[in-house]
Order: sequence, then structure tokens, then C-alpha cells
Amino acid sequence: MAAPMKSTNCATKQTCFWVIFIAFSVTSTRHEDCKTDEYLHGKDKYSRNEPNTKVSHGTSSKTPCELSSSRNANHDEDDIDDISRANQQQRVALVSTFSDWHFDERQLLIETFPLDDIEENYIRQVSNVVFSKVFPSPMKTRSHIIALSEEVASGILDLHPDACNSEFFTAFVTGNTFLSNSVPLSHRYGGHQFGSWSGQLGDGRAVLLGEYVNSKGERWELQLKGSGLTPYSRRGDGRAVLRSSIREFLCSEAMYHLGIPTSRAVSLSVSSDPVWRDQFYDGHPKQEKAAVVLRLAPSWFRIGSLEILAKNQEIALLRKLTDFLIAQYFAEVDMSDADRYLAFFSEVVSETASMIAKWMSVGFAHGVMNTDNFSLLSLTIDYGPFGFLDSYIPEFVPNTSDDEALYSYEKQPDVAYFNLNKLRIALLPLVTKQQSSQLGYILEGYQGIYKICFMQLFRKKLGLTGVEEVDEYIIGFFLKLMQDTSADFTMTFHQLGALSLDNLSKNEIPESLWALKDLQQHERFSDWIQDYTDRARRAGGETRLTNREEIMNAVNPRYILRNWMAHEAIQKAEGGDYSKLHLLQTVLKTPYKVQDEAERALFAQRPPQWASKIRVSCSS
Repeated sequence: MAAPMKSTNCATKQTCFWVIFIAFSVTSTRHEDCKTDEYLHGKDKYSRNEPNTKVSHGTSSKTPCELSSSRNANHDEDDIDDISRANQQQRVALVSTFSDWHFDERQLLIETFPLDDIEENYIRQVSNVVFSKVFPSPMKTRSHIIALSEEVASGILDLHPDACNSEFFTAFVTGNTFLSNSVPLSHRYGGHQFGSWSGQLGDGRAVLLGEYVNSKGERWELQLKGSGLTPYSRRGDGRAVLRSSIREFLCSEAMYHLGIPTSRAVSLSVSSDPVWRDQFYDGHPKQEKAAVVLRLAPSWFRIGSLEILAKNQEIALLRKLTDFLIAQYFAEVDMSDADRYLAFFSEVVSETASMIAKWMSVGFAHGVMNTDNFSLLSLTIDYGPFGFLDSYIPEFVPNTSDDEALYSYEKQPDVAYFNLNKLRIALLPLVTKQQSSQLGYILEGYQGIYKICFMQLFRKKLGLTGVEEVDEYIIGFFLKLMQDTSADFTMTFHQLGALSLDNLSKNEIPESLWALKDLQQHERFSDWIQDYTDRARRAGGETRLTNREEIMNAVNPRYILRNWMAHEAIQKAEGGDYSKLHLLQTVLKTPYKVQDEAERALFAQRPPQWASKIRVSCSS
């Protein structure tokens, strides 16, 4: 979709440009592939000129994208350095023997919610509960850890490296043993998948081991993915393969270091247990190795957690779960407020808009944006057939299983609106008639919030300070040039920051800046340079020599987890060589800084031609 952007520089209709980016595409015909009458909220809507951008109920003057909360805050690289130094200083306080490490005495999920009465582990329909008690299924062959995030282990779980080297720890993270005070759970939820209600889904191969409160007072939920059958496995076997597990492990950590709200990964383990997968659903299954990822998040609740309760008319449990969410994760919402569900929804709308804008700013496409994969804490979760843009192709679809391109890169803001609308519908049984209308008004504010977040991020990507009306045109113009030339999304922005405004004005681009050289071939590139440099100079873009460069380098990564990189790591790992996996793990921790090993591996060079032929599916 596109929204026309006019410019005083346009001489004719042929020279006018369109902002083809999805930032401005959220309209009343959102996500037409999945459109239903549920989108209609009556005549009264938020003003398009004065979008609702409220995200908290305090007095902060910050915009939605500048506000952050403990539930999805990320750190910049200076913060990470500080954390690393602090961890070194606190190393003596870390648990060095894993048998001394324990979950919190208070397991809030078990305390709060009724568990499934049936403890036998077989596939079935479950009702009137949020969790079923499920123990991981041990591997039949010896498992071993092939990748460990020491940063997560020490910084979040308070574990000394010695504790992670023990056989007990290996058994724990592979599902071959569990702690004495652990009551493993699998979560019941539903979801809209590719636009249609799919009924009961749930944790089909994931088991929540317990809740840990660390030395900083943060509560984290630890979950094994690939640990065997659960009541929610449907037609699956409860296992995960090495191929998909490598992708999840790497991407969750890569997204964190890009500043995107996300779940985290502790460890990746593999065994020789055989798992059969038809990767492309073409009738050619093959045997693969079973793998397990230990991942963690403040909460794994998602939109589908509430949807299934509303759909099944389990209203008391719906209220209980929603109140738990508010009390536990949304401290800014007053539990005694009669409008608390409106305030909760407002927070989710705002933070989801911010998260999606961040996805778009780094060229990330999730691939399976079902409501059962959409966190209520606005975290990126459930990494499957995701992909990062190589060439800037807005209609890029990372998932070959998505035949109708419902979850393409450019449609992600619209899909998020669709999902938030499903959350709105799930909350209707909890609110009055007047409040139900207000939920609709809040949802209509999504467009304005998303646009604000998008514009803030892309101004920074272009090194622009301040706010001018022409910014939309300059950003849209640039993206149009990138689309026309199939310019590399990541490196075009990154290399733009390497040139001074003076060099740009002279159109002097060295051959080493290959992505910009591609863009330079466009007949309108010099026109854009004129508009851009004029705008940057008006804002004092280089009042200090490094000011513009600093702004751009802080938001434009040099390295991302491209599909071809993950593919090479997977191929080597399937043969028992984990060197590429470990290299990527190291490189993606500091994606904004030049690294010698990454340069030798050609991670910042033009992707190989075969990269465009890589296929990724829902099979995992």
C-alpha cells in the first residue's frame, strides 16, 4: 500500500514520489485478506490529525517511543559494557554450583491459576484452566550444549560459568532432569493463524520449568522449547530440530543487541535423537537431529492467552488472567481504577506500535504473526521462519508457507493492528458498553503512535535532528530509491553514515561503499542528495564533525542475522562443526561496531547470489 507524499521539488506527476513504506498504510481497510466486520467501531473515531499517543497515565511529556518499561527495556552498547563490568565485580556473588541454584519459593503462576485436573500427558482439548502440568520428555541419546549465552546465564540467572559446565546443568537445560521445587507447565492458549480462528493451540513443544527471581529483583520465566509432547501438541511430536533451534537461539540474542524487545536464549543443546520433518511440505521428509533451547522472558502470555478464554466464555478466568497481567506487569495501571482494562489496552497498543516500528527499522520480518505468537508484553517471541531484508523489497515474505503473503515485511504494521483488534474483542466481556466504545477509540490511536515511532527511528537512521514537515518526503524518497535499485537495506543506511555531507553534496562515493554505489545509479539520486543535505545542514547535522555519524551509527547496524549466514551455520552444525554458530553469536553481540572476524567472513559484503534461493518454512 502507499500514501502519496507531495513535494515542492516535484515538477510533474512523473517526478513526484510516493512513500511506499508501510509507515503510513494503516487505514480502515487494514489487512484486507483477514478483514471482518469486527473492524467497524461506529462513526466516532480518533482524529487523524490528532492521533491518540497516550501510553501511560503519569505526567511524562515523552512520546510513546521514548518511554520504556522494565518489561521490555533494552540496553545500548554502553549499558552492556557497564553491565559486563558490573558482572565482573559481582562474580563472587554468582552461584558456582548449579545444585545451589533454585527457582523462587513463590511460583506465582501456580499460586494464581487452577491447573488441569488431568495429569496424564496426552493430546486433548482442555478447558477452564490456563496451564497443564507437563514434565519434559528426556532424550534417549546423550545431549550436549553447543551454544551458551554467558551474558544471560550470569547477567539474568546469576550463574557462574562453573555452574554451567556441570552435568547437572546440562541435564536441566536439555529436559533430562528438573529441580526439586519445579512444577513444569504447558500453557493453554488459542489464536488467529493467517487471519482465521484456529481454536485451541497452546504450548505444543514447550514446557515452562519455573519462575526465577534474580539478584536484581527481576522475575523471569524459564521455558524449554523442543522438550517433548504436551496436551497441546496436536499433530506434532513435541520436538524441535537443530535447524530451527539455531535460528531461534541466534535471533533472540541478536534482536536484544539491536535494541528490540525480545525473549532471551540461555542455551542450545542437541542430541542424536532422530526427528522426521517434511521441511517444505512437499512429501519429502528427512531425518534431522533433535535440539532444545532454554529460553526465558518476563512472561510468555500472548494475545491468544486471552482470546481462548473469551471465545469459550470462561469469563471469570479471563478476568483473573487480565487482572494478573495488569498487577504483575503493568505497574503504571491502577488496579483500583474502573477503567483499568482500558489503560491496559492502551499500554499494549502503544508498546506494540513501538515494537513493530523497531522491527521495520532494522528490516526484520517475523514471518508468523499469528495472535498466538504475539506477546502481551510487546516482546518479540516465537522465532520461526523470520528473515531480515537483504535488498529493500517491501513485499518480502520470509516464510515460504505463507502462500498469500499475509505476513510480508510491508504488511506487519497492518497485521499488528489486526491482532490488537482481536485483543480488543477478547476484552469486551470485561467492560461496559461505554468502555467497549473507548477500546475502539484507543485502537484507532495505533496509526498515529506507529507513525511517530517510525518517523523518530528513521530520522535517526538518516542522522536528522529536530522535526520538519519535509522529513516524511525525504524518508519516503530515500526508500523509493532503495526499492527501485534493490539496494541493500542494512548496508545502505550504514554506509550513508560513513560519508560527510560535503562528500555527499559532491556525489563522491568510493567503490568500497558498494550499497551506496548501487543507489547512486538511480537517476534521481542527486535530487535526493540535494534535499537531504539541505535538511541535515538546517538541523546543524555536522556542527561537530562526528555528530551525524554518531547518530546514524547508533541505530544502523553493520551486521544482522542474514538468512545466508544462519544457513551456513546450520549446515556446519549439522555436520558437527559449531564454529560458524559461535562466530555469529559473538559478532551479533556488537552489531554496530566493525569486527575483524566478521569482515573476514564477509558479513558486511554483498550477499552471495545463492542467498536469494534460501527457503525457510514453518517446519521446525
